[in-house]
Amino acid sequence: MAKKTENTKDEILKNRVLTLRAEGEWNFRKGNYKHALSSFSAALDLTPKEKKCLVGRAKCFMRIGQFINALTDAEVLIKEDASFPEALYLKAEALYYMGEFEFALVFYHRGQKIRPHIEGFKLGIQKAEEAITNSVGNSSSLKLEIRGDLSFLKEEEEGEQPIAVIQNLTKKEKHHTPETLKNEKTTKQLLGEFYPHKKFLEKLLKDQDLVKGVTKSGERVEDIIQSSITSLNNCADFWSQEMPVSLKDRKQQSKQQKYSSPSDRVHFLLRSLDEIDGELTSGNAKGSLKKGEELMRIIQGWSKKDCPVKEEIMCFLHGCIGNAFFDLGDVDQALQHHHKDLELAKQCKFPKATARALANIGCTYVETGQFAKAIEFWEEKIPFVHEGLEKTWLLHEIGCCYLELGHPEKARDFGLRSVAVAEELSDNKWQLRASVLLGQSELNLGNFESSVSHFEKALSLAKVQNDSTALSAIQEALDEAKQHLPH
Repeated sequence: MAKKTENTKDEILKNRVLTLRAEGEWNFRKGNYKHALSSFSAALDLTPKEKKCLVGRAKCFMRIGQFINALTDAEVLIKEDASFPEALYLKAEALYYMGEFEFALVFYHRGQKIRPHIEGFKLGIQKAEEAITNSVGNSSSLKLEIRGDLSFLKEEEEGEQPIAVIQNLTKKEKHHTPETLKNEKTTKQLLGEFYPHKKFLEKLLKDQDLVKGVTKSGERVEDIIQSSITSLNNCADFWSQEMPVSLKDRKQQSKQQKYSSPSDRVHFLLRSLDEIDGELTSGNAKGSLKKGEELMRIIQGWSKKDCPVKEEIMCFLHGCIGNAFFDLGDVDQALQHHHKDLELAKQCKFPKATARALANIGCTYVETGQFAKAIEFWEEKIPFVHEGLEKTWLLHEIGCCYLELGHPEKARDFGLRSVAVAEELSDNKWQLRASVLLGQSELNLGNFESSVSHFEKALSLAKVQNDSTALSAIQEALDEAKQHLPH
């Protein structure tokens, strides 16, 4: 008997974790990263090393700009399985966006060695190598903080792929200091915002354990750090020999050249889009709207040559701005931007953007009680949906709209389709919701026995999930349906 009770508890725990994970994955796909993060974290509280939940949470942290937390989750996964490609990719991406380009490159290479056909690793290697080159050639790109697990710098560890050689560094004696840099105050003024980087690098040189590290390709960490310091010194030396120009003028020149190269524009776009998305998911709709509109003005001034993905970015921005207006309660503006998103997506034949815009328009019409309009756009979206969880959500929402419009037959139709997908996925949450929809539809049709059956199924699912709010509402609906049964 005790063993049976233990098995039941294990089964309940497993179902709870699966439900939370499915909820997190669905919210992530919808762009509700804050809710997804909460679901994944709740699941990990129950099973701390659940692989898919760690991956999901790390992705959420990446989307909201919490790269250190993403790195931490990726390292937990790698500790469990050093050859897990998705964990290696997440760690590489986190390091990349933290500015640790050389270290990110190691993990892009490691992942490519394990899964050479995954395009993400190849693209990661390209962008990391480009970022390393740009960091050397343009001091404004330097990001020199070192975080995360640096054990991979140890000699001969696990046969990692080599860190790419940093190119174009001016070779000088290690401790050479130009005459113009003898005055520390002058150096500080010349380097401006990059002076703290120089001081940080000089501090790193005093870390004996770190500087003794050697990469697989034979580069010493000490040489890499010293070369970066030399590069900064050379910048200061060059600036000191320029024609006199005020710091204000130089800042203005820098601002004008800020997005002059393709890599600068790519990094700027990625950072800006993450910020816009992060503001919205954190509840700051005004901040998201402001940044979205600012970025849109900048993108509109770029040519197709400047930004080959200009149309895709514009679609995404219209969607973000529409969602921000929606959160702020301005439904008219929200619809205007979502329709622009849809128009551009169809014009440019972007299926994913088209599907996203159709979903957003439907949600906005539901908010204003225009259920027929919502159905029109959501039914147009159905052919674009291939993923199970999104399909069960969409079918359920269309069914609810038909129920609101007084068409219980159609509501039942979509409810049956929704529950079938949810059962195939073994998703208790959406089975519950679809069963409630079916119970309500059958009740409205006068099929009371069928209604009771669906509500009883929903009730049992709510008990498994320990959802007290759902239990109360379903019990009330069940009691109402039972009153119509013949005595």
